Amino acid sequence: MSRFKELFEKKHSGVLNVYVTAGFPELDSTLVIMEALQQSGADVIEIGMPYSDPLADGPVIQESSAVALENGMTIARLFEQLKGFREKIHVPVVLMGYMNPVLQYGFENFCSDAAAVGIDGLILPDLPALEFEQSYGKVIKKYNLDFIFLVTPETSEERVRKLDGLSSGFLYAVSSSSTTGKEQDFSGVTSYLKKLESYQLKNPVLVGFGIKDKATFDAVKAHAHGAIIGSAFIKALSEKGTPSAITSRFINGVLN
Repeated sequence: MSRFKELFEKKHSGVLNVYVTAGFPELDSTLVIMEALQQSGADVIEIGMPYSDPLADGPVIQESSAVALENGMTIARLFEQLKGFREKIHVPVVLMGYMNPVLQYGFENFCSDAAAVGIDGLILPDLPALEFEQSYGKVIKKYNLDFIFLVTPETSEERVRKLDGLSSGFLYAVSSSSTTGKEQDFSGVTSYLKKLESYQLKNPVLVGFGIKDKATFDAVKAHAHGAIIGSAFIKALSEKGTPSAITSRFINGVLN
């Protein structure tokens, strides 16, 4: 059974997925932060692979990407750092990034190396569904990796069902059509999530973009399986203190 199946069978709501940029704030912070996230109660860890042109990301994550690249983070270095991480990390871990650096690395090599270190799934927002169906999906499945598509409030029901059918692990419901880290009015989000709920989709739904604290986390978990927090956590990591202390304080604030 995949780690995602196991997680969602045990936990039907309130699942917390936290995004961290690999190589931020320091080149070797990633594993330290991952351990602190698991220890503090995060259910899923999403590792952002830094890229110079991250289309879906707002200024906070863009800035963390720039710092990570400056620190020397690359996909090859990340895989090197992740070797053996499964000895300590038991929660599902997904890699989030963009096609350009993945293609430069070599798509099959990337999937093979991701699976070899113990990664569970991929989020590549700029991989079109058609290309996934025609070629890339086969490679992803060959290495038993889950693939998570994104849907937005503007995505038609037909398209949502299509992307849900292609996804495994979970479906990423973007709370608005803006980039990550934008202030969010959650009254509109609630009706959108109720609509997704009414579709009775195959995959659990996790909501991202604009989730930043206990109030916003609680607001979305009523109508989804859980939420994804990114920019607010990255912002917190820029503050003074050790990454593990900051992580534990931040997650505690969201969950308790």
